[in-house]
Amino acid sequence: MPDKLWAGRAAKDVDEVAAKLNASIGFDSRMYFEDIEGSMAHAAMLGAKGIISKADADAILEGLGKILDDIDAGALKIDETCEDIHTFIEAELTARIGEAGKRLHTARSRNDQVATDLRLYLRTKTEDVVELIKAVASVLCDRAVECKDMVMPGYTHLQRAQPVTFGHHLMAYASMLSRDVGRLEDAKGRMNESPLGACALAGTSYPTDRRMTAASLGFDGPMLNSMDAVSDRDFCVELLAALSLLMAHLSRMAEELILWSSWEFKFIELDDSFTTGSSIMPQKKNPDMAELIRGKTGRVYGDLVAMLTVLKGLPLAYNKDMQEDKEAVFDAFDTVEACLTVLAPMLKTMEPLPANMRRAASAGFINATDLADWLTGRGMPFRTAYKLVGGLVAECLASGETLESLPIEKYKSIDPIFDESLYEAIDMDNIVARRASLGAANPDSVPAQAEQVKKILGI
Repeated sequence: MPDKLWAGRAAKDVDEVAAKLNASIGFDSRMYFEDIEGSMAHAAMLGAKGIISKADADAILEGLGKILDDIDAGALKIDETCEDIHTFIEAELTARIGEAGKRLHTARSRNDQVATDLRLYLRTKTEDVVELIKAVASVLCDRAVECKDMVMPGYTHLQRAQPVTFGHHLMAYASMLSRDVGRLEDAKGRMNESPLGACALAGTSYPTDRRMTAASLGFDGPMLNSMDAVSDRDFCVELLAALSLLMAHLSRMAEELILWSSWEFKFIELDDSFTTGSSIMPQKKNPDMAELIRGKTGRVYGDLVAMLTVLKGLPLAYNKDMQEDKEAVFDAFDTVEACLTVLAPMLKTMEPLPANMRRAASAGFINATDLADWLTGRGMPFRTAYKLVGGLVAECLASGETLESLPIEKYKSIDPIFDESLYEAIDMDNIVARRASLGAANPDSVPAQAEQVKKILGI
């Protein structure tokens, strides 16, 4: 086991149980690429500024490059007995190139090192998640256009309310996802500042060039305050908040997939590839993937609350509590990636059942408002029309009719204002076609909505 990076002052080793609690390599080893990337930028800067010799800087850069190649190729296994990934990389470097490796940590602390690694890692993970969201949004847009004419009930309070189309409904979720991408990209922009060179908390007396390292790592620039640089985890909270809201949207979508695929609705059929069966009931086809997305939402929420709780009341600057940042944010990203990866093909392969949607729309009297509007257009006050149509709905419920099937004679017996044109007014296709306001349920608006979302997302 390599020596601790902080070895020297202590008279004896840390207790074995305490060392296990203190170690982070079990989860921070996934940042090996970023740790090496940051170290290479730091070494290049040290050499350029004459803080270490060019020969030592070159040896460090070559050694780090070979370590990275070996880890990527599987030729070098990360030693899980090391305290953290920083210890492992530095120890391996020193073992390979000797004294020059010991110069790498000049003008640097693990505090600014880990903050840099984490920002680099989460920048990449954010980009990965954004691409996965775009893939789901693209499927939603395509399916929406495909289903733009499928009339279904729109709901409020989970009660049938007014007719919409399945395509219009799907585009509501695509719109949500476009905002999720915006939030993640905004958070990534604020995160893209470099802590490297802030050292432990107070900066350094060496003539370092923080702008050089920031530029070489693709940051917009160095962080302004050295204490803030090592103690800030706002970016973790922001990303977790954005991921939590994303999961809220995915959970709402999953809930509707679960409802729609039930026998009570049967608006869709999920592909067998994304469902499971029962160990005792042979007829079952369970929407387990959608249920897991709904369930895992709570896990991401928990990661956000955990991160906020860790930071609450921490004095400046770095505290060991902040080691808890990585497991929470890593778990959230892993969970979100898993959910998005399964959701795109699940949506792509689901089969809409438009006949069932139409049947539910007709049976729900969701054209009642349009009948009241038809009466209002003939001079009847809306409140009077509202009450009259309410009575007609009660009449239909008693007789097993719908507003479309109720004979014209019955209508006229209630009020002579009615004529045959009412049936055109309450036809479901005509109703959605008349929804002409911007963003409304008119089938022709669905392709325009899809095009706009794709433009926003660049897909």
